[in-house]
Amino acid sequence: MTTPINLNKARKAKARAEKTQKASENRAKFGRTKSERQMAEARAEKLARLTEGHRLEPGPDDQG
Repeated sequence: MTTPINLNKARKAKARAEKTQKASENRAKFGRTKSERQMAEARAEKLARLTEGHRLEPGPDDQG
């Protein structure tokens, strides 16, 4: 037989764990310095330019 647990403690522990997880995600999402955000933005823009530059456009001889 298992030992009985206090459901209030289990519920609060689960809520605390979820809150900690959410806080960790928010730190990663919002906890960056301005220079880090600008660097990430510049990388994304450069990647978009490179990808767009490698795009093949259909020529006049190509069928749809």
